[in-house]
Amino acid sequence: MDKTIIIDKAVIIIAVFAITMLMAMYATLAERKIAAWIQDRIGPNRAGKGGILQPLADGMKLFAKEEYEPNTPNKFLFKFGPFLSMTLALMTSAVIPWGDKLHLFGRDIQLQAAELNASLLFVLAVLSVGVYGIMIGAWASNNKYSLMSGIRAASQMISYEIAMGLSLIGLLLVTQSLSLREIALQQSGMNWNVFYQPVGFVIFIICSFAETNRAPFDLAECEQELIGGFHTEYSSMKMGFYLFAEYANLFIAATIISVLYFGAYNYPGMQWAIDNWGINPANIIGVIALFIKICFFIFVFMWVRWTLPRFRYDQLMSLGWKSLIPLSLLNLVVTAVVILLLN
Repeated sequence: MDKTIIIDKAVIIIAVFAITMLMAMYATLAERKIAAWIQDRIGPNRAGKGGILQPLADGMKLFAKEEYEPNTPNKFLFKFGPFLSMTLALMTSAVIPWGDKLHLFGRDIQLQAAELNASLLFVLAVLSVGVYGIMIGAWASNNKYSLMSGIRAASQMISYEIAMGLSLIGLLLVTQSLSLREIALQQSGMNWNVFYQPVGFVIFIICSFAETNRAPFDLAECEQELIGGFHTEYSSMKMGFYLFAEYANLFIAATIISVLYFGAYNYPGMQWAIDNWGINPANIIGVIALFIKICFFIFVFMWVRWTLPRFRYDQLMSLGWKSLIPLSLLNLVVTAVVILLLN
C-alpha cells in the first residue's frame, strides 16, 4: 500500500478520534447548560468563562476519586465492561463520511477513515454489541440492582433494534446501497432521504433514544428504582468510561441520523459553491454543515431528556413491540409498493 495513503488514513483516524472525544467531553457541558436553560437556572459557570473548563474539571475529579472495587469474583469482567463500552462507542466513527473529498498535495483525500461496501451493516453490528459493555459490567458488579439493569438493557436492545432494522430496510429500498458514502452522495442538494422516508426517520430517531439509553428510555440507569443502575458499583475513571461512552454514542447517533436522512455533508447550493469557489472551500463548508446538523440533533436528544418523563418498563416494552415494530413493517410494505408502482 502507498505510504501516502497510510499517512492520510492515520491522520484522519487521529482527527476523528480527537473530535469524537472532544464532542463527548463538551456534550456533558452542553447537557448541563441546556438543562439549566430549560429549567430556568444558571448551570455550571465557575470553571472558566461561562463554565467552558467544566469538562476538564470533571475529568480531573474522576481521576482523583478513590478507586473502589466491589467484592466480586469477576474482577476482570468488572474492568472489561467500561473498556468495551468505550471501545465500541469509538469504533462506529471509522466508517462515517465526514465530508466529500479534498484536493491536497496533488491528490484527492477522502474524509473517511475506512470505506466499506456494507458500512451501514458495520454500524448496526457495533451498535448491537454495545449493550454487552453494560451487561458485562452489571453482571460482574455482584449487585442485584446492577443485574436488574443489565437485564433491562438486554430486553430494551432486542425490542428496539428490531424496529430500527426494519425502519432502515425502507431506506435501503430507496437508496439501493449499504454504503454510507454512497447514501451521502445520493443526497446532493436538498435530495434528502427524510423526504422519502419520514415515517422511517421518526421510528429510527425513537429507537436511537433507546439504543443510547437516553431519557425517556434510560431504564438501565433508573436511579429512582436501581440506585444508579449498571454503574452503581463503579467509581473513578471506570465510571468515567461509561459516562464518556454514553456521550460518544450520543454524538455518533446524531451523526448517523444526519448522514442517513439529512444529506450528511450536502447543503443547498453546494454544486454552485464547487463551480464558483472550488472543491476545497465548498467541501469544507460541507463538513461544517454536517457538524451543524449533528449539533442540532444532540440538542434534540438533550431537549427531550429534560422535557419528557421516564417511561414505565411496561410502557417501554409496549411501545417497542406493539407500536414501533408494526409501524416499521407498514412503512416497509408501503415503501416497497410505491417503488414497484414507480418502476
